[in-house]
Amino acid sequence: MPIPRRNFIGGALAASAAASLGLPALAQARAKVKVGYLHTPAVDGQMWLGIQSGSFAKQGLELEPVLFTTGLELFQAMIGGSLDVLATGAVLSNFPARGQGKVFLINNIEYATAQLWVREDSGIKSIADLRGKQISTTTGTTAHVFLDRALRSAGLDPTKDVRLVNQRMSEAVTSLISGAVPAVALWAPFDSVVRSKLPGARKIVDASAFFPQAAIVGGWAARNDYYEKNKAVLGRLIAGWLPANDQIVANPDAAAEQLQKTQYKEVPLADFKEQFKASKYHSAAEWRAKYADGTVTGWLQQVTDFFVQTANIPNALKAQQYFDASLFTGQVKA
Repeated sequence: MPIPRRNFIGGALAASAAASLGLPALAQARAKVKVGYLHTPAVDGQMWLGIQSGSFAKQGLELEPVLFTTGLELFQAMIGGSLDVLATGAVLSNFPARGQGKVFLINNIEYATAQLWVREDSGIKSIADLRGKQISTTTGTTAHVFLDRALRSAGLDPTKDVRLVNQRMSEAVTSLISGAVPAVALWAPFDSVVRSKLPGARKIVDASAFFPQAAIVGGWAARNDYYEKNKAVLGRLIAGWLPANDQIVANPDAAAEQLQKTQYKEVPLADFKEQFKASKYHSAAEWRAKYADGTVTGWLQQVTDFFVQTANIPNALKAQQYFDASLFTGQVKA
């Protein structure tokens, strides 16, 4: 039935007043947001905590999570139009540099989530011992960015001195366990699979050895057309993310316990807490400072530089062009 003009105007004014007064977004139009994500705590921690606590719902948002296995597949799906936004790791610095997606929110620094594991019978004691060896990983991901840095730190050329085997991470880990390859560059929580299935395996190094020179950040990006038309919705998504992030910063052990119980039952709690500590989380005020002083832009750019070199991205955008810090700084005042 037609809506009487008086009622329509009254409703519009009420929604406008709710927004201007900072009232819960439930007073505004509800929105469903299709979110692609990876099942790793560095990527989906805040998302699940926010869904479970209702902080996104309080902003009038219904998140529809869609699971993927790599950031590459995430971006391909979003570019194809089947996702509105996504959360991922290092690939955040890849496709947006091609003009495919806009970065608007950072989850964390993947401080030690990327790790290099070797078989006990491989004879590999150090990074330098990888010369001439096969290493499984998923190229174009956080693990690959880390591996490149690790190899170069030991004077090895990643394109000549080792043989990279590109597989999905689950398959790469299986290759290590079966003995098909002597080494794997992985990301948490896949280390728990190695620990349980191959007790003698050893971790040679993780990404923390190269921080902050090779810091990798994970976060959220939106499809270009969605970003242009739905900045208010993205602002509400950030507002819903903030309490979940506060929960992690204030009490990481309790946050880890909740996530393990609800989303990561297959990972022993002790292992999961260690994996949770592999990321660096910051308060909203700390993130705002890092957004404002260019620290985050610099971290994104150094990973973009890796992709420009390894993936031959022509006319790549700079991080300052594909990263919009204003949506976050608009929500979090100095």
